[in-house]
Amino acid sequence: MEKGSGPGKDSSTASPPEHVSTVQTRTYDRHGQQGERSQWVIRERPYTLHLNGQEIITLLCAGHHVDELAVGFFYGEGFLGSPEDLKRVEVDAEAGVINVHTVSDAAPPDRLWQKRTVTSGCGKGSLFYFALDALLSHPVESSLSVLPRQIVDRIEDLNRLSETYRHTHGVHNTALVDPEQVILFRDDIGRHNAVDMIAGHVFMNGIPLNDKILLTTGRLTSEIIIKAAKIGLPMVVSRNTATTLAIELARSLNVTLIGYARAGKFTVYSGFDRIGSE
Repeated sequence: MEKGSGPGKDSSTASPPEHVSTVQTRTYDRHGQQGERSQWVIRERPYTLHLNGQEIITLLCAGHHVDELAVGFFYGEGFLGSPEDLKRVEVDAEAGVINVHTVSDAAPPDRLWQKRTVTSGCGKGSLFYFALDALLSHPVESSLSVLPRQIVDRIEDLNRLSETYRHTHGVHNTALVDPEQVILFRDDIGRHNAVDMIAGHVFMNGIPLNDKILLTTGRLTSEIIIKAAKIGLPMVVSRNTATTLAIELARSLNVTLIGYARAGKFTVYSGFDRIGSE
């Protein structure tokens, strides 16, 4: 596929990934119809997450890696503490239901429903902020040190992996990396969903995070920082900007926050000591 192809270019010669559909479109300019073409369009569908048979929340997502999405969501929200807590994950794709079974069959506490917050994320993300006070008392500890050129190189890797975005402009891209290489790549209509997929994969595969970096193309808002800190990620990097609350939380949680990582430059908002020198 041609690098740099976008929504305006014909995708009919390529096979779209599982979370992308192909539709026939017509294009126009100010003078009238220009032609017809086949175009990739990202799928969007609801999946309802259950914990031990109890409905918890419905997420809007692209519909791939949904087992990781569910596990990552419950891990980030504190319903899963260690891989030993997870018994099995059942996915009913036709019904749009994911049931995560844990060793303990205890129902989630009722207080969660009063503490749920609908976030600013694409796809109407949702977080349970009830554990924020406890989180703030345990800042992320890490000896990670990254050179500026390594941050630039890993962002360039993220851009190269963004094939679906180049065809649809309809997803956020997220990657888990170390200073030298990309470890895992995920994309979704919501940046929080993509982060949850990363978290779910990490949880199910026992990958340590104290020396890893989260890359994203989405805005750096409070829910992204909270998700990263909850699972112990010491650094978050984005091509986009950060909000004031995200910066405040990153500084309180000892998370290195980097934005505007593009064109060989980046801006550091917090955690300056993790940026090394040659």
